[in-house]
Amino acid sequence: MADPRDPRPLIGEPLSLDLLNTRWNGGTVQDLLTRQDGYRIWLSSAGLAERCPADDAGLAATSAARDALADLVRAAEEQRTPDLGALNDVLAHGRLRRTLTAAGPVETVEVDSPGWLAAWLAADDYLALLRQGAHRIKRCAHENCILHFFDTSQNGRRRWCSMAVCGNRAKAARHYEKTAR
Repeated sequence: MADPRDPRPLIGEPLSLDLLNTRWNGGTVQDLLTRQDGYRIWLSSAGLAERCPADDAGLAATSAARDALADLVRAAEEQRTPDLGALNDVLAHGRLRRTLTAAGPVETVEVDSPGWLAAWLAADDYLALLRQGAHRIKRCAHENCILHFFDTSQNGRRRWCSMAVCGNRAKAARHYEKTAR
């Protein structure tokens, strides 16, 4: 459940894209991760507040993960070869340990230090999205929007981060253009 203090216009995307969406255009580019309190809000909205420390180390690691994800998504949008090093650096700080217990299989994330947990989880989530279909990771089609979403529509033709916000703006602009003629 999203933290009620979270000011972002799009909340609840898969973790990696939710992290990307901590930067949004609200007339000017807003950034939730510029301060500790914003990082704390993001951890809360992402359901990680109990697992991840809201300290300087965590904020730095999570910001590094966001920058790596942004570069990868931008490279895909621009259809250029991405630099994989930054995301692999984040992934190098942790691993998924699988064990079998009497209750069944268990997966445990192990990280170098607690500050890397949120960053590693976001990077790992991005890999999971790629396995589901890289073509479904999309940037909102509205020219002023910088938000990203994972297109789960049946036909894969979703264009807007939010039909109620960006989709409506585009429809209104088209209507205004038609009536202004």
